[in-house]
Amino acid sequence: MPEPVRDIALLLARVLVGVVLVAHGWDKLAVQGVSGTAGFMASLGVPAPEVAAVVLAVLELVTGVLLVLGAATVVASALVLVDMAAAYWLVHRGSGVFVDGGGWELVGVIAAVALALLGAGPGRASLDHLVGARRRRPSR
Repeated sequence: MPEPVRDIALLLARVLVGVVLVAHGWDKLAVQGVSGTAGFMASLGVPAPEVAAVVLAVLELVTGVLLVLGAATVVASALVLVDMAAAYWLVHRGSGVFVDGGGWELVGVIAAVALALLGAGPGRASLDHLVGARRRRPSR
């Protein structure tokens, strides 16, 4: 695949998944609120639901922003994988595939993109690439 096409694909994948993560984190913090999110988590038997609500909301917001920017992409992608594994295990397992039935399809797609970004990196249209390129330049 030509490198510019690869870079555009990675940029779109990062931005789309990043926006979804930001939306979910914002929903947990500001729309449902921490107490609403914790109540939902408690109803599912999630341990320490108040702590989990805050941690997951902040994690989704921060990793989403990092992915959009292409900053700390490897770390952000790894954290997203942990988040999605927890979401699957604590909320979606046993509910089938489809999201409208509480299934894991969205969690699976987000995890797949995070895994692909771990393998492929952020692409050239990223802060990671910009910072790396500056570090590689010889000093004068």
